[in-house]
Amino acid sequence: MAETAQPRPMDAHTQDSATRRDFLQIAATALTGIGAAIAVWPLIDSMNAAQDTLAAGAPLDVDISHLQPGQQIVVLWRSKPIFIVNRSAAELQTLQEPQVAGLLRDPQSEVEQQPPYAQNWHRSIKPGLLVLVGICTHLGCIPEFKPAPGGDLGAAWPGGYFCPCHGSRYDLAGRVFSGVPAPYNLPVPPYTFISDAVVRIGENPPGSSFDLDSVVQL
Repeated sequence: MAETAQPRPMDAHTQDSATRRDFLQIAATALTGIGAAIAVWPLIDSMNAAQDTLAAGAPLDVDISHLQPGQQIVVLWRSKPIFIVNRSAAELQTLQEPQVAGLLRDPQSEVEQQPPYAQNWHRSIKPGLLVLVGICTHLGCIPEFKPAPGGDLGAAWPGGYFCPCHGSRYDLAGRVFSGVPAPYNLPVPPYTFISDAVVRIGENPPGSSFDLDSVVQL
């Protein structure tokens, strides 16, 4: 009958050598791990600092080169949704119609819900490009983008924003309608243009010191 091979017992010298070799391998691995952790820590720490800075309101650059007339994109800045809209020529014309102004609570943007450079009929630096904080001034819901006139919002609807929570309405300049729960226009954050294709949220144009915290209500 075939015999089963038995493991050969180590002598004392062999056991000591193996133990010493294992110890050196473990020690080397541990030191390597500690060294790697030390090397990586500044990167992790700098990443945490960057996140803190962003949360505190660091400027955000947004590429708008592909934003077509009538389209909106939404980005996050200071944990708030920011609406960026490329308004068409027809939409800009609608904003200036007297019948639209007659629907609004604050058509001249007299309440400080925007920086001085956006206190105009289009509430923006460039007439075509709208930048808003997308938070309803009633109870903080996020309004829906409803740019098409009429439809299920009625024949008098000129296009704009509708808050489904309690029915507040805003036009395509973020101006609030009369007779709705929201009391104020949608806020305009500080922003400027780095180029024709890039808008920077959170930084004013030269010569302005507007702070979003100065608005009457977010």
